Amino acid sequence: MSLMWKLLATMLLLSSLVNASTTGKKIENYLDNEFGDNPRILNLDVKVVSEKPLKELKGWSSYVVDVHAVLKDKPKETIKQKMIWFSNGTVISKELIDMKSGESFTDMVKPDFQKKYYKKENLIYGHANAKHRVAIFSDPMCPFCKEFAPSALTYMKKYPDTFAVYYYHYPILRIHPASAIVIRAAVVAERQGVKDVSINMYKMKINPHEKNVEKILAEFNKVTGAHVTQKEIMTASVNKQIADDNEVAKSVFVGGTPTMYFDEKIDKTRKLFKSYK
Repeated sequence: MSLMWKLLATMLLLSSLVNASTTGKKIENYLDNEFGDNPRILNLDVKVVSEKPLKELKGWSSYVVDVHAVLKDKPKETIKQKMIWFSNGTVISKELIDMKSGESFTDMVKPDFQKKYYKKENLIYGHANAKHRVAIFSDPMCPFCKEFAPSALTYMKKYPDTFAVYYYHYPILRIHPASAIVIRAAVVAERQGVKDVSINMYKMKINPHEKNVEKILAEFNKVTGAHVTQKEIMTASVNKQIADDNEVAKSVFVGGTPTMYFDEKIDKTRKLFKSYK
């Protein structure tokens, strides 16, 4: 390659980087103005952390954005949220749909599950060095989870050399507030060595809107055979594990339950595990 072509190639590369940086800055400014108009927000920080060109749409890219906000009524707390936005430099959109397949571009660009998220405290079945790794995000009060999780977990439990099953508590509290207590009880029971907590807790017969803690714990202990107390579920270590699970869910943009990953790739069918023994 001649010196001239090398210089031209370098200039084009630098130009593309400048354009990418400029678009990212535009997105930060736009979102900062949009969210900043909310009278409830005391302080706001918007940062584009990654950019990925869309092969299917020339000139368009996806942007992962970190949003940190402090509300006026909770000045000591910082709300952290990750978002995916799309832009071609002049237009910005929260959602893009492929009209041929009906598939959301948001699902296409979601990051893979990273190996650093496989933590000892989340391993409920199988050996850590098993042939395949499965990550499940679930809500014990979710009706879809009740149908799927117990049978899936029971199946994979039988093959510890094939499946390393990692379970992440992800309650949808706006519609299942009782799950907030159930998942805390599950963390305590698992630490106490109670078997099959993540299977048996789905047998609970309780209103998902129930707020009486003692009533929820009584039903949980009944179906799991545990003896978890209200004091035990409110410790700092339990708080940390729940928070850690939530951070992992945010990092991979879990949007609903049950969500399943098979060997770091999202499994939308939730059936891949049935192909392996």
